[in-house]
Amino acid sequence: MKIFPLSFALRRIFVTLAVLCGTPAPAQTAVPPAKRLPPAGFAITKPEREELTAWALVLRREIDALSTELAATPTLLRYLPDVEIFHKAVDWALRYDEFFAAKDVTTARELLGQGRRRAALMRKGQMPWLDDTGLVVRGYRSKLDGSIQPYGLVVPPNWKRREPSRLQVWLLGRGEKRSELAFLAEREAGPPQLTPKDTIILIPYGRYCNATKFAGEVDVFEAMEAVHGQNAIDPLRTSVAGFSMGGASVWHLATHHAGRWSSASPGAGFAETPIYTKAFAPGKEPPTWWEQKLWGWYDATLYAGNLFNCPIIAYSGEIDPQKQSADVMEQTLAAEGLKLERLIGPQTGHKYHPTTKDELTARLEALADQGGNPLAREVRLTTYTLRYSGDTWLNIRGLEHHWARADVHARLLEGGTLAITTKNVTALEFPTWAKQAEIDGQKFPLPAGHAGESVWLRKEKTGWAVAGPWTGLHKDHGLSGPIDDAFMDAFVFVRPTGPALNEKVGQWVGSELAHAQKMWRDIFRGEAPVKDDTAVSDDDIANRNLVLWGDPSSNRVLAKILAQLPLTWTADKLVFRGQTYAAGDHAPILIFPNPLNPRHYVVLNSGIDFRDHAYGTNALQIPKLPDYAIVDLREAPGPRWPGKIVDAGFFDEEWK
Repeated sequence: MKIFPLSFALRRIFVTLAVLCGTPAPAQTAVPPAKRLPPAGFAITKPEREELTAWALVLRREIDALSTELAATPTLLRYLPDVEIFHKAVDWALRYDEFFAAKDVTTARELLGQGRRRAALMRKGQMPWLDDTGLVVRGYRSKLDGSIQPYGLVVPPNWKRREPSRLQVWLLGRGEKRSELAFLAEREAGPPQLTPKDTIILIPYGRYCNATKFAGEVDVFEAMEAVHGQNAIDPLRTSVAGFSMGGASVWHLATHHAGRWSSASPGAGFAETPIYTKAFAPGKEPPTWWEQKLWGWYDATLYAGNLFNCPIIAYSGEIDPQKQSADVMEQTLAAEGLKLERLIGPQTGHKYHPTTKDELTARLEALADQGGNPLAREVRLTTYTLRYSGDTWLNIRGLEHHWARADVHARLLEGGTLAITTKNVTALEFPTWAKQAEIDGQKFPLPAGHAGESVWLRKEKTGWAVAGPWTGLHKDHGLSGPIDDAFMDAFVFVRPTGPALNEKVGQWVGSELAHAQKMWRDIFRGEAPVKDDTAVSDDDIANRNLVLWGDPSSNRVLAKILAQLPLTWTADKLVFRGQTYAAGDHAPILIFPNPLNPRHYVVLNSGIDFRDHAYGTNALQIPKLPDYAIVDLREAPGPRWPGKIVDAGFFDEEWK
């Protein structure tokens, strides 16, 4: 099967279609007002609020007591989130007025009762819900921010804990009122739309309403890790499916993590940015050059070739506007030499057609019977960033040009030769079981190794050679930028405690810090960890990305490392990349390896960088800034940018 790269001509077709899809406008269209997410709830009565607050406090005290009692028993303590999910659901509904219907008060009472019953059982050393079948709700504590996140399970009646089980990850559609309270009630009310037989169904919360982007993506894999840690899951029979926003999530997770799935089934959703969002429509402010580069983070069309070894079945309603995602993916896969299997519900809108859904379920069950192949002798890998560097036996560890297409085609030949061709790749890592390599026309022996060991090939000036991991500053997986990459791992906001260089910078920093905290809570359902600059610990430096707010005068950590960052910042001037700016009117946004621990990031003055204009559609919840930006503070932060961006760009492979 011959694989062809996505041609420049096809990309031009996508852009042309995007323009044609737009509605003409006589002048540039203003950015619409930000949408509130979650939407405003209604005011419950004073007696109801007092009752729920009192019982939530009782449950909180029981959880705290359990935490103390189980501190010496980590194997039991890890199940405490199964109780904490009930408290968070009610506590957040009370704190943020997230009651959206009268029945929510009854739901809150029931959830608090469930939490207290589980707490009482845990105190006796009993956790019967671990062996329940049917509809089960569970939880885990996230590594990102320490928050409690729920997930749902549908456990088949014939399930046995110690026998390998099939797993299907089901990704939910958009639900703007799906608070934790609503999610738990929904998960206890019935199963999702697709339920293959003899299969555990995992329904991640996805951290609310973000189409599994950023923390939403991490949530899927953290929930999977929790299920794997407590059940015998067959990794060769783990599939992913979803509908609407969940379909968009499947397009993303299937193309970017193709090696994890035995099959994938996106229903509806969106698969790319320019056409779906009408990015080039007349009257719209055109995307900046770096925004267009950053479409290479999430657009499934750009990663379509990764589906070479991942069976995928797309479902669309025949008259559903979101059929567009499968249409464009079918074209893109054809350009890669691959064929998309499609099922279409006749004369059906935005839902599953009953007969077609039965056909789809039968196909997914057949693919589960077949199982995946983790040691495929032929692998194809495409990426634009080392955030998605591969999850089969082959990993890309270096790119010549980030945010440009990179390809690897590897075949294990008879006799132990690994034949590889590459494009825009400077380093590869793979197991040591091959005897020799033939890469881009070069042939050389490979070192023998033990099970679990790997070998690196690096492209030097004279060609490819066996080498070790990078030394010194170098972009790599988890250390490749852009700014938003810092929020795919544990992080802490470091708040300034000193006086700012000037009042304008100080006010802007305070406003942006408050904005970043609110957005994290709104879209990713967690409280962003915040510490004073005087309280940053060795553990924070060793294990977290440090997000430093302020300037060298106000933030002690920033002052400590400033000489090792690629900028000069004083009360009078800001110098960056040879350009001098008036310090009182400008501020830097930046991601860089932390000089105190170069295996983690330091970020200056930014949280997740899409802004309020993206609340209304998941398709716009994408990276907006590259590795660095200079902000002119004379223009107030708005719904799209944190001020006027006067310079922005990417560092090179060596962070220069």
